[in-house]
Amino acid sequence: VKLKKADGAGGKGTWGRLIDADTATFLDRNDPNYDSDEEPYELIEAPATTPLEDYKKSLVTIIEEYFSTGDVKQTGSDLKELGYDDFHRYFVKKLVSMAMDRHDKEKEMVSVLLSSLYGDGLSSTQIKLGFVMLLQAVDDLAVDIPDAVDVLALFIARAVVDDILPPAFLNKAKGSLTESSKGLQVLQIAAKSYLSAPHHAELLERRWGGSTHITVEEVKRRITDLLKEYIKNGDTAEACRCIRELAVPFFHHEVVKRAATLGMESPAAETLIVKLLKEASEEGLISSSQMVKGFSRIVESLDDLSLDIPSAKSQFQTLVSKAVSEGWLDSSYESSGANGSVQDDDHEKLRRYKREAVSMIHEYFLSDDIPELIRTLKELGLPEYNPVFIKKLITIAMDRKNREKEMASVLLSSLSMELFSNEDIVKGFIMLLESAEDTALDILDASDELGLFLARAVIDDVLAPLNLDEIGSILPPKCSGAETLNMARSLASARHAGERLLRCWGGGTGWAVEDAKDKITKLLEEYESGGDVGEACKCIREMGMPFFNHEVVKKALVMAMEKKKECTLSLLHECFGEGIITINQMTKGFSRVRDGLDDLALDIPDAREKFLSYVEHGKKNGWLVPSFGVAAST
Repeated sequence: VKLKKADGAGGKGTWGRLIDADTATFLDRNDPNYDSDEEPYELIEAPATTPLEDYKKSLVTIIEEYFSTGDVKQTGSDLKELGYDDFHRYFVKKLVSMAMDRHDKEKEMVSVLLSSLYGDGLSSTQIKLGFVMLLQAVDDLAVDIPDAVDVLALFIARAVVDDILPPAFLNKAKGSLTESSKGLQVLQIAAKSYLSAPHHAELLERRWGGSTHITVEEVKRRITDLLKEYIKNGDTAEACRCIRELAVPFFHHEVVKRAATLGMESPAAETLIVKLLKEASEEGLISSSQMVKGFSRIVESLDDLSLDIPSAKSQFQTLVSKAVSEGWLDSSYESSGANGSVQDDDHEKLRRYKREAVSMIHEYFLSDDIPELIRTLKELGLPEYNPVFIKKLITIAMDRKNREKEMASVLLSSLSMELFSNEDIVKGFIMLLESAEDTALDILDASDELGLFLARAVIDDVLAPLNLDEIGSILPPKCSGAETLNMARSLASARHAGERLLRCWGGGTGWAVEDAKDKITKLLEEYESGGDVGEACKCIREMGMPFFNHEVVKKALVMAMEKKKECTLSLLHECFGEGIITINQMTKGFSRVRDGLDDLALDIPDAREKFLSYVEHGKKNGWLVPSFGVAAST
């Protein structure tokens, strides 16, 4: 509030003005003796701004500056200075929407910027949320940008190719959109026109003229060549220029790994390598996150390096200490236990984790308690070993009966929703495929079983079909794991693959979905009109479709809203208590009701209030995780 002086007449103990008169007075601003302090004060209300409004106001300037300069480092610095990391989804939305109405140059610059800032300024969550906001706003954008649908589809497809959006995003994002939204067209075009085309990655990377037109293998070869050339001539500036010209900032961890390995192989080159990495870091050419990632990748291969370089571990430890002391490797890296000096401790920690994981998996097969297993995993607090858990889970299940195999697939689906990232799951299956030959020594049909697990993961939306290609690019072409992967592709793409794979271990009945829906409706209506809860639970169990129990949850919630009787909630409570409906299926069912609330409200005016009360009831009884949100999300 800004204060202006009121027209006063002195203060306490005074007689007022020298002359008091009723005649009106005014100040003449043209008077030579005019004093602005004599102006009367008024109370003026200044509008208060929220942090979000302030954040949004700064975005246009930052983005326009980036389009003018192309300076990725400065833009990242400006974004960090704004603070409010939880608001960065608005940056993603504004950045892409401003580029959609510009030339190909700006579109390419945006894709490069998002890829460069990913994980080093922009979290994966904020990028996903930003693209969801764009999908929700594409109807409005299309009013001013005629080709908005196609351009946004290109941005999303490019983000998938650049590894900043997971392929599963395309399916999960549908839940946040209405049936009439152009956002669904965007996702369809991205999936069918861009991501399914032969050589789609190369096509997308050069769509806006910004591609290096080279494959990953070619990039690796060029990195090796430029490093070897650098060791010959010692020209650090030239080496940095060559790294910059590769235009793959998200792949600089490969530069770090290969440079450090060359330094260990040739002690004479070690000083030059240290000089190059230090200068690349100080110039901002190689980001802190890429430097750490490169060193972490060396740790993973230290045992193999030690076969050819006996002193590899001690050399690596020396390099880490030097890098941290000189400031070009984050000091938190050394204390995180990732360097060579604590390899034995790391191995012991991994052994302990494996013992814990085996114990948890055996307990799960006995109890069928997914929430308890997830809680225990969270308490362990070792997310870096999530792929190891997946390997153990499936390896143990392969040597058991169909019941445990079905339980393993159901658990994997729950973990992918609540705890494990897509990268964790991909890594876990890579580990399984790499050790497939060893597993086959103990489990004769291991290859076939693992192929089924992979295909089932695709059907359950745990893996995207593109993940199979990603896994295939890492495996040697003639190994048994590659054969298993090809089998999984065939299984997942076969006609009626969904129904067949969902009952591959006895978990399904092969019914048509419409028949199942009809049976669910009838059993709920019978229970609601005075049926027995035990009989209703028996019917749900005998349907043999645990992966479709989210439909039971959805219909039970809607029926409770419509008939203003909450007896169907008692049925859900009983089903959950008996383990018939898992927390995963509960979450899916509640999510489907949440996403359709607008339509439900047309017939049930208080649908939202009722749903909120059901969510609280669900959280209280453990059906839902405490973080379950009532707003539509991916």
